Amino acid sequence: MHRKALSALTVLFFMMGFITCLNDILVPYLKKIFALSYTQAALVEFFFFLAYGLASIPASKMIEKIGYQRGMVIGFITTALGCLLFFPAVSFHTYGLFLFALFILATGIVVLQVAGNPYVSVLGPAETASSRLTMTQAFNSLGTFLAPFFGSALILSNLDTSGHAEAVKYPYLLIAITLIIIAIVLSRLTLPQIHFDVDNSGTWKNALKQKDLWLGMLGIFAYVGAEVTIGSFFVSFIQESTTLLEGDAAKLVAFYWGGAMLGRFLGIFTLKKFSPGRVLFVHALFAISLILIAVTNIGMFSVYALMLVGFCNSIMFPTIFTLALKGHEEMAEKASGLMSTAILGGAMIPIMTGMMADSYNLKIALVIPAICYLYIAYFGLIKKS
Repeated sequence: MHRKALSALTVLFFMMGFITCLNDILVPYLKKIFALSYTQAALVEFFFFLAYGLASIPASKMIEKIGYQRGMVIGFITTALGCLLFFPAVSFHTYGLFLFALFILATGIVVLQVAGNPYVSVLGPAETASSRLTMTQAFNSLGTFLAPFFGSALILSNLDTSGHAEAVKYPYLLIAITLIIIAIVLSRLTLPQIHFDVDNSGTWKNALKQKDLWLGMLGIFAYVGAEVTIGSFFVSFIQESTTLLEGDAAKLVAFYWGGAMLGRFLGIFTLKKFSPGRVLFVHALFAISLILIAVTNIGMFSVYALMLVGFCNSIMFPTIFTLALKGHEEMAEKASGLMSTAILGGAMIPIMTGMMADSYNLKIALVIPAICYLYIAYFGLIKKS
């Protein structure tokens, strides 16, 4: 019944994952081009995810007025504009312009996120919302799996030793053209219309009173912060632990995200068989254990341990989102705006980790994402029934 809508959403989630994961290539690339510290390099993620903190609630209000489908079209166009801004950033060779381009690009991703997550949640029975959102998130992970190969081949392998960032221009132009084509096709589709609840229970004031939403927001903050931090610094972690070059290390990042993709496909079934909170709790504990193994060992063994954290991440976002939303479906679009704001964790946690890495070393700094997973384990524990 909703096959066309779900097909459109899988494309949306794929592109969100693909573009977001390219940041994991940009961080080591721009770090070398501009001779940045870990903290300065983490500004790539800071400005990208800062957009979630600033634009999520305005995007949610916009979608209330114009609807999910138009919101997604605007999101794709805004993201394409951000990609095109890489041209002047390269021309002027200014790190600040790269950060501005990423902020505009991310603003478009925010609109897509705010529109896409609740649309999937309400596009069918509430009891299967977690598995349905996990399915679409699996295509998000497919995008994150392929992006490092794309970035390694077209960006890192062409690292300009003269200090110019030319290699990023044409990959992002190609992405911009693709996004514009998707926006045009999406604008011509006839998708199911979801009507917003105008009852007082769905007001912003009431949404802000819900403890479940606040706990879920903190869970999203911790999850995104931890996942993005590991992805952003994974190339550097590999280089500190092994003798691999940037291009080869970047390919291994794909398997970090590939683990999330595999886990999400498996999660479609495990989330139906077991309590979502219990599944979340177990995944978070495994993530903590793997980080401890990674930081207390050397060589490829430590790399593989950190890589496997990606599998643990797999079901976290959709599970935290739907557990927080459970019982508050009448305020789905507002809850999505609030929890998308919490994706700001992707800006804050990498910066904190970068500062600790500059002061001590990267392995010690990974204690910060480990603490994030500790909270996620707690959230899963209190929601396991």
